Amino acid sequence: MVHLGKKETQFYLFAGKGGVGKTSIAAATALYFAGKKKKTLIISTDPAHSLSDSFEKKIGGDIVDVSKNLSAVEIDPKKAMEEYKQKIAPKMDKLDFLKGLDLGDAFDFAGNTPGIDELAAFDKFMQYMQSKEYDVIIFDTAPFGHTLRFLSLPDLLDSWVGKMINIRLKLSGMMNMFKKFVPFGEDGGDAKLGTEQLELVKKRIAEARKILSDKKRTRFNLVLIPEAMSIYESERSVKTLAEYGIPVNSIFVNQLIPENTKCAFCSERRKMQQERLKEIRSKFKGLGVTQVPLYNREVRGMAMLATVGKELYGK
Repeated sequence: MVHLGKKETQFYLFAGKGGVGKTSIAAATALYFAGKKKKTLIISTDPAHSLSDSFEKKIGGDIVDVSKNLSAVEIDPKKAMEEYKQKIAPKMDKLDFLKGLDLGDAFDFAGNTPGIDELAAFDKFMQYMQSKEYDVIIFDTAPFGHTLRFLSLPDLLDSWVGKMINIRLKLSGMMNMFKKFVPFGEDGGDAKLGTEQLELVKKRIAEARKILSDKKRTRFNLVLIPEAMSIYESERSVKTLAEYGIPVNSIFVNQLIPENTKCAFCSERRKMQQERLKEIRSKFKGLGVTQVPLYNREVRGMAMLATVGKELYGK
C-alpha cells in the first residue's frame, strides 16, 4: 500500500539478498511517486551501483535529476571510507594516550562489524533522512547483511558518543583531539567540539532511529524470490529488524513465472514457486505480500520501470 498526501517526508527502504531484483523494485517505486507529482529522491547505499543500470543513466555521488520530480544519488561506502581514513590518518599516531579508555571499537579500521565504511555511509544516511526538501525518499540498500550492520550503527555511535561525553568532563583539555574523529559535526569537525556538540550528535542519532521506527513515516520492505534460501534469510531478517525496533511492512515476491501450459519446464518451475508463495504467506502473516512477475526482458530504462510501477501500485 502506498501512502500519498503526507506533509512530512515519507521514507521507503528496500532490502533483500543480492540478486533478487531489489534495485529494480526500488527504482520503479521512485518513478511511480515522481509520476504522482511527489518530489522524490532515491538513494543507493549499494556499492554495486545498480541504480545507474536501472535508470540507464550515470548517477554517482552527487544528486542528479533523473526525470521530472525524480532525483537520485549513489553513496559509495568504500570511497567514503577511504576519504575518511585519509582525513584522519595523519592524526592516528597521536592516539596512544587513548589506550585503556575502551574506545578501540570506535576506531577500528579492520572492517569489524560495523565497519568504517558503514560509519561513513550512515553519516550520509542521516543527512538525507533529515532533509525536508523531498516528499518521498527511497533507500535502495546494500545486500541485507550489510544493511543490518548499517542499522546497528545508532547503538554503536550512541555508546561511542556517550563515552566521549564522559571523557570530555574528565579530560576537557584533550577534546580538540576528539573533534578530529567525529564525522557528524555540522561544520565538518573544524569547530571546537564541546559537550553541547556531542549531545547534538546523540540527538541526531536518536532522531534517525526514531524515524526508522516510525510506522507513519517509514516503510521497510523486503524483496525476495520464491526459493528456500531467500525465504529463510528474509524470515531471519524480519526477526533481526524487530530487535532494532524496525517493523517490516511489506514483502515483495519477485521473479514469479507466469502460467505457460506449452512449456513443461516453465510449468514445473511455476508449480514450485506457487508452493513457496504459500509458504511465504504463512511465514509472514500480517505483512502485505506483493507478487512481481518475471518479465520477458530485463527491467532497465524508464519504460520498463514504469511498467513495473504500474504492476506494483496500479495507475
